[in-house]
Amino acid sequence: MKNQYTFDKDFNLRRVTHSVRGMLWTCTKWIITTASLAAFYYILFSFFINTDEEKKLKRENKMYAKLYPEMVQKERLIADVVDELQLRDDKIYERIFHAKAPSVDPHNSMTFVFAADSIEEKNIVEYTEKKLQLLTAASDTVGTSFKSVFENMAKPAVVKPPMKSPIEGLKYAQVGSSVGQKLNPFYKVLAHHDGVDLIAGQGTPVLATADGVVTDVRKSGKGLGNVVEITHEGGYVTTFAHLEDIVVRKGEKVKAGKKLASVGMSGNSFAPHLHYEIRKDGKIEDPVNYMFGSFFPEEYMKVAYMAATTGQSMD
Repeated sequence: MKNQYTFDKDFNLRRVTHSVRGMLWTCTKWIITTASLAAFYYILFSFFINTDEEKKLKRENKMYAKLYPEMVQKERLIADVVDELQLRDDKIYERIFHAKAPSVDPHNSMTFVFAADSIEEKNIVEYTEKKLQLLTAASDTVGTSFKSVFENMAKPAVVKPPMKSPIEGLKYAQVGSSVGQKLNPFYKVLAHHDGVDLIAGQGTPVLATADGVVTDVRKSGKGLGNVVEITHEGGYVTTFAHLEDIVVRKGEKVKAGKKLASVGMSGNSFAPHLHYEIRKDGKIEDPVNYMFGSFFPEEYMKVAYMAATTGQSMD
């Protein structure tokens, strides 16, 4: 290191000496100055200059901020629909099986999974034992309900609704619009649809969905076309429309699964299909609610979805 010189106040040339303390203070000032500048430039760049990833995240945040209110409304609507479907499902269960529908809250069972993360290790055994007792009690309730259902179904006096499918081997893709306001394919206006449209090839056998008596056979080139009506015990009446080749007659007793006619397109029919109706004590029922016994659960979910979302009828 070269020696440095300077003039003192008397203009005498003297050699500059550096103390350790002075050198440390100089280094500290340099470090503080450098860190302050680095922090300043970082803040400056972070506030005014965005990377491509930050720009993308900001755009996404703005989009989510716009969508959030709509998503909240949809969530509330879905919750209301689910509650309504649960109530409707309970009523159908009680009407068909003459027993109270089992009530098991799936969220309570899931609480066990998520709550375990926040439980202290010393309490996990006690917590598990309590949850096990609750689940055991819930399973006993379900078992009791099913036992009651089976006992009621085994009684000869119990009236069994028309629960068979009117078309053998029916798939969910063959299910059209069900009961409700649907678009008429001919007049292109909304009109009340009293049954469910089941799409099948012309000539496909149409089967009775429960034991009963044929109370009406009509042949017509208008409206529902050729029709067979069957009256069952318990106030149930089933109607089969747009038929061809009717093979039963009025007053005839039929068993569930008996062939009544073939699928056709008589009357005002947009394409070959079976229009199927169920009435209970004169009130229109949704046939889809009675067809779950003919499908596996996953398939029946698709059937219900197709029937509910198809907006245009075929007659």
